[in-house]
Amino acid sequence: MTTTARRMVIIGYDQAELLDIACVTDTLEATNRLAGAALYEVSVVSLRGLPVRVSGGLSMVSQGALERVRGPLDTMLVSGGHGHTRAAEDLELIAQVRRLAARSRRVASVCTGATVLAAAGLLDGRRVTTHWAYADELAHRHPAVTVDPHPLYVVDGDVCTSAGVTSALDLTLALVEADHGPDLARVVARWLVTYMQRPGDQAQLSVYVKDPPPEHRVLRQIVLHIVGNLDADLGVEALAARAGVSERHLSRLFLAQLGDSPARFVRTARSEAAARLLESTALPLTAVARRCGFGSTETMRQAFQAGYGTTPSAHRAALREARRSRD
Repeated sequence: MTTTARRMVIIGYDQAELLDIACVTDTLEATNRLAGAALYEVSVVSLRGLPVRVSGGLSMVSQGALERVRGPLDTMLVSGGHGHTRAAEDLELIAQVRRLAARSRRVASVCTGATVLAAAGLLDGRRVTTHWAYADELAHRHPAVTVDPHPLYVVDGDVCTSAGVTSALDLTLALVEADHGPDLARVVARWLVTYMQRPGDQAQLSVYVKDPPPEHRVLRQIVLHIVGNLDADLGVEALAARAGVSERHLSRLFLAQLGDSPARFVRTARSEAAARLLESTALPLTAVARRCGFGSTETMRQAFQAGYGTTPSAHRAALREARRSRD
């Protein structure tokens, strides 16, 4: 039986991130090879077919001129990179992105490529993600877009967006699974020696690694107290009393140095601790909620849904499936 290859066009521009492109192209090349069939026809294009200067001081040869690409396409994907702001301001590039989007079954971006899609008006009314460091900027520039900085990737209808750099691998495996089923995606993931696949709702960053300890001595002590005593009373009043400062002053310290309120920081810390227990133990949800300081499993569910876009039970089930796939 002859299988028609799915045409995917990846749009590059000056100062694109090489990993954003290579994670996609290499994953789909492996898919074709392991399937023994040309399931994907992939090309990297640029305006006028000019070479693309990518990260690391390298230059990548374009496979075609963006303005000469004709549909229909299966997928149009825009890469990210440090040049995303300039690319989003290039009216010719944006016009071509908008034109091809209308001829594509699916539109996608990696990392800050979401900036380009947003400039083309393709993300209005959508829930999307991007690299955590650029999420606030994207949300500020495009208020009609719902930007979630937490997931590795988001699929909203026929629009797919992923977080920074190597999350392109997670998104591409998810696309392969959607197109050709989990068995092939599992084979490809095994060949690439990676997860099959990290759940899209897995957080990009953790409160334990995203920032160095606060420089302010009092705040540093309070943060260490929070992460070490999640089942204690961590209300603003109790934390302020422990720190010997007013509630208002403590809130200002959190906002200035951590970019968050004390309550949200505590909720995030508790949610991440719950995620680790769900991943590493067989404890029932009631025990997980109790250990992490949630008043009930319902409170934990609400916090987990807000932070991860899924429920604790669904998160655990997805991880179990991923382990079974790897095994």
